[in-house]
Amino acid sequence: MVVKIATESLITLEGVSKVYQQPNGQTISILEPIDLELRSGEIVALLGPSGSGKSTLMRMIAGLIPPSAGQVLYHNRPLVGLNPGIAIVFQNFALYPWLTVLENVELGLKAKGELPEPRRQKALRMIDIIGLDGFENAYPKELSGGMRQRVGFARALAVEPELLCMDEPFSALDVLTAENLRFELLDLWLEKKIPTQAVLIVTHGIEEAVILADRIVVLGRNPGRIRAELTVPLPHYRDRKTPQFQAIVDQVYKILTNPDLSCETVPQPDTTLSQPQPAQSVQYQSLPQVRIGAVAGLLELLEDRKEKDLYRLGQELMLEVDDILPIVEAAKLMDFLAIQEGDLFLTAVGLEFIAGGIDRRKQIVRTQILGNIRLVQQISRMLQSKRNHRISEELILDILEAHFSPKEAMRQLQTAIDWGRYAELYSYDEPGGEIFLESEDKRE
Repeated sequence: MVVKIATESLITLEGVSKVYQQPNGQTISILEPIDLELRSGEIVALLGPSGSGKSTLMRMIAGLIPPSAGQVLYHNRPLVGLNPGIAIVFQNFALYPWLTVLENVELGLKAKGELPEPRRQKALRMIDIIGLDGFENAYPKELSGGMRQRVGFARALAVEPELLCMDEPFSALDVLTAENLRFELLDLWLEKKIPTQAVLIVTHGIEEAVILADRIVVLGRNPGRIRAELTVPLPHYRDRKTPQFQAIVDQVYKILTNPDLSCETVPQPDTTLSQPQPAQSVQYQSLPQVRIGAVAGLLELLEDRKEKDLYRLGQELMLEVDDILPIVEAAKLMDFLAIQEGDLFLTAVGLEFIAGGIDRRKQIVRTQILGNIRLVQQISRMLQSKRNHRISEELILDILEAHFSPKEAMRQLQTAIDWGRYAELYSYDEPGGEIFLESEDKRE
């Protein structure tokens, strides 16, 4: 069992936020002011749903994009331009196909101005450490996905970064390859075979975060913000089956599935939860991009099910947090589900939905989205107020783009259209880009 202790501060974020201006002049807040410290000797995981700004935050730390407000400090000095002490491993390997393994690994060193022979020796050493010895002259197309990602790790580590940033580095790999590479990297870190002083990993996998990280930073979305920081006191290597490991995973699930959770904590004998920042109220309700059929499938799976723990349900379905949480969130918005201590419970409305036929289910969804979904309410009121009962989707997008990016606004609109069409609240003329009410006799 190995425990590493964090010491010196490498990176400090002071009130860092990110805002983008829309073509229509509106500003969209991607990240609210964030205070965060990354210290030598620790692995930190950034965990949160899609749209919480994980990758944006990492890119600001690396100096790839500037913050709109606040500052990034590197060794207690304001960062200007690219961070010289950081290297990044990307999700999609990001290799040059016309370069060999050795040439790809040398790229970072070449950019730093290393002379050819020292550059080659450093690259060869890291290729050997990362387990690619013998493949120096191979091209990326000759390598498996796992080996290509090893090249990405070798290239990042060859420049001897103080902070290694990893943006979902295992998500493009199959489960077994990802598991092997994850633990091989952990071996290199714990045995100090790599010069890196700290690691920052962006992930959507709760188990991955608990396996690797000494500290987990949980982000919320719309806009992105730190909701909680959890210290993981378990020594490496960690056993998924222990009650202590399961307790931390359950705690993270509880935070992610309770958007309004602020300073409430669940006592655990072997976990430590630092003071989370108070949750900020969002300006506009955000809809998960989920079809009603997925919600119905989850509800039916929960019927008469003894094990209702969200974490174990995700394990059984082989779904990551980004896959299962949107479905749970949609079911909660319609009051089909309640969540207590990470367990899912069907509400009376949810049970009624399961028991009903297709027509009854449509009626229930109609009632629930009209009562709970702000965007659906707005569309319905606008349709009722128009003489011809038709509105352009551009009108709705103009409203949404005051709160979301154009891409996200379109996703929000599409979800509202899908839900409304299922419930037979309104129809959609895709070629004409119009939402409309059918005549009462047709709807009946």
